[in-house]
Amino acid sequence: MLGGGLAFAPSAFARTKRRDANSWALFADTHIAADVNQQVRETNMAANLKTVVDEVLQLPRRPAGAFVVGDCAWSKGDAGDYATLAGLVDPLRSGGIPIQLALGNHDNRENFWQALESGHKATRPLADHHVALVESSRVNWFMLDSLETTLQTPGNLGEEQLDWLRKTLDKHSRKPAVLLIHHNPGAKENIAGLKDTERLLEIIRPRRQVKAWFFGHTHHWSVTQDVSGIHLINLPPVAYIFKEGDPAGWIQASAVTNGMKLEFRCLNTGHKAHGQEVELDWRKG
Repeated sequence: MLGGGLAFAPSAFARTKRRDANSWALFADTHIAADVNQQVRETNMAANLKTVVDEVLQLPRRPAGAFVVGDCAWSKGDAGDYATLAGLVDPLRSGGIPIQLALGNHDNRENFWQALESGHKATRPLADHHVALVESSRVNWFMLDSLETTLQTPGNLGEEQLDWLRKTLDKHSRKPAVLLIHHNPGAKENIAGLKDTERLLEIIRPRRQVKAWFFGHTHHWSVTQDVSGIHLINLPPVAYIFKEGDPAGWIQASAVTNGMKLEFRCLNTGHKAHGQEVELDWRKG
C-alpha cells in the first residue's frame, strides 16, 4: 500500500485466517452518526453497517480488504460519528480484514484525521487530501478524495490530486487500475456530481490500465460504461435509500485475469437484486 489512505490493519492473531487475495468488500454511504440509535428515512444506519460487517465475516473465505467509498459520517462529519464508525468496523480488523475509508461531502477531513489517523500524517501522499494506492496481485486500487466542502453536494478533486493520480498511474502502468471516488461522474447539467469529471477523464481515458471507476453518492445501484470502455459502477448505500424500491447493501468484488466479478449482497435478501452477479470485462490495453 502507498500510504495515506487510513487503513485499520488486521490484528496479529487474525492474519492466519483463510483469505481470498482477490476478493474485496465494497461499501458506500454508511452515514454513521455518533448515536447508534440514530435513524434517517426510517433506517438505523449503525444496524445496517453491523449487518454487512457480520456478513463479510461470515464469508467462507475472508476478503483481502474492504473499502468505504465516502460519506462515512451521517451529516457533517462530527468527531463522535467517526468514533462510533471505528467501533462498528473494528470486527473487520479483528477478523483479519484491513479497511480503507474514503471521504465524501458529508465528511469532515480534519475531524476524520484527528479521530482515526493517529501517527499517519507523515506518510500521507498529499498533505491536504486523503488518498491511497492499495496494490494487489491482479489490480491496483486508487482511492481518491472528492470532498470539496462539507455539506456541499458537488465534489471536486483539484489539480494537485489529479497530478498525483497521473504520476502514480504512470508509475504503476503494468496492472489494471480501479478508481474509488465518492462522487459520481458529473456534467454541466449535473452539478451534484464530480465537478472536474472532464479533467479526470482526460487523464484516465488514454491510460489504458484504468479499467473502472467505483463511486457512491447517489444511493443507487447501476453498472454502465463510458465511451472509452471504462466501467462506471454506482455502489448501493449501506445506509438509507433515496428512491423507494432501490436496494441497499454492499458489493463483493472478485478480481479475475481479465476483469472483475461483482455480487450484490442486499440488506433485504428478498429484493430481486440480491445475489445479482455482474461480470466486468476489462478494456484492452
